[in-house]
Amino acid sequence: MLRDRYEPQNLFEMVAALGLKMEPVLARLDNLLDDDLLFSGVRADLAQRYPHTRQTGRPSTPVEVILRMIIVKHLYGWSYEETEYHVSDSLVLRQFCRVYLNAVPDDTTLIKWANLIQPQTLHALLDHVTELARSLKVTRGRKLRTDGTVVETNIHHPTDSTLLGDAVRVLSRTLKHARQVLQAQTALSPDSFRDRTRSARRQVKRIMEAARLRGEEAADKLQSAYRRLLETARASQRQAQRVAETLKGQANGPATRLVNRLTNLLPRVERIIDQTVRRVLGGEKVPADAKLVSLFEPDTAIISKGKPARPTEFGRLVWLDEVEGGIVSGYRILKGNPNDTEQLRPSLDHHIELFEHPPDLLAGDRGLYSEANERHAASCGVKHVAIPKPGAKSDERIAHEKQRWFRRGRNWRSGIEGRISGLKRGQKLERCLYHGTDGMERWVGWGLIAHDLRIIARSTAD
Repeated sequence: MLRDRYEPQNLFEMVAALGLKMEPVLARLDNLLDDDLLFSGVRADLAQRYPHTRQTGRPSTPVEVILRMIIVKHLYGWSYEETEYHVSDSLVLRQFCRVYLNAVPDDTTLIKWANLIQPQTLHALLDHVTELARSLKVTRGRKLRTDGTVVETNIHHPTDSTLLGDAVRVLSRTLKHARQVLQAQTALSPDSFRDRTRSARRQVKRIMEAARLRGEEAADKLQSAYRRLLETARASQRQAQRVAETLKGQANGPATRLVNRLTNLLPRVERIIDQTVRRVLGGEKVPADAKLVSLFEPDTAIISKGKPARPTEFGRLVWLDEVEGGIVSGYRILKGNPNDTEQLRPSLDHHIELFEHPPDLLAGDRGLYSEANERHAASCGVKHVAIPKPGAKSDERIAHEKQRWFRRGRNWRSGIEGRISGLKRGQKLERCLYHGTDGMERWVGWGLIAHDLRIIARSTAD
């Protein structure tokens, strides 16, 4: 049964001799979270866990506790396990999270509930937090600066050999589970369930050793090791296909889950084998958008931003919109590595929808520049567009960009780089530890909501 709240208590009154109290920012944040819209949005998603979650079953961890503990987790950049520990250990955080003297939910319990919250709910919550900042006069939406950044997915550095090794290991592990489900109900030979992980590891090691060598002999060794690894991967693939066909005839839950898992895995394994054959054996340059760089995070993109320290990153491109006052008013998880010029219109349109008026100043880096974008911004009513033009410029354009308002707008835009750096350090947006596209949405969404709430609390604290 879904529970909303515990009975209110005041731990500070119970232990008055200790003089406990929240710091001003945390106290203000505590008041901001007493918001029915924030609460009801999360509650609606949590109620979808089971058909009758609202009415039946054991009393759940209260929605209020779940919401506040997730905010605390992303506010301080803790893991779920660290969040459980720190809330259990602190009377102040117990009071803030409204746990009081009750048992703090386990990290696994918190994970199960948190995974129910949908991406569209987080976008709506961020819009509401932005509206809250507007009502408290933290921002008026008069300025908008927008930029993109890469949030890495939680994968190892991809190489063809390690991807093939992952494929063999995961297929072998899945076949082991399938053997337990099928038991004696199958005519498949024991060889259909053979674990080829050790063989794959030996070939991966040979490839790594050959890659350090030079000369024609080293190239021959590398090709030979890759061929043997490909044979091992194809053999595991054929085994998995046979077992999947057999599992389809079993009418039980475990068999259905294994079939679904293999149905997702086998096309990815086929892609990994194909791109390895094309690149290693055929000498073909496989386009970045055609490569699969992770068996577990298939939506991971190869993104090159021209950074000296990180010329190539593996993750998702996240586009952020920030208004004056330090409020991040919107975000989008982009597919692949699209052109930056395509991102200005969605950002501007979302701003107008949210604030009901265009910004006076729209700022971005030179990657956003296009004549079409400038015309669109002007047609929407933007007074000043501070986006430098790349490449050669006419005398008229040079004079335009030397105007005082343009230089001030360009300088203000550079502040979003610091905002992104702060989000990556404070809210851990440099690397997403959740899985899949929905996990990326939750990681970024909760991080931005926690960040904006803290900005509002700092600006309005007594």
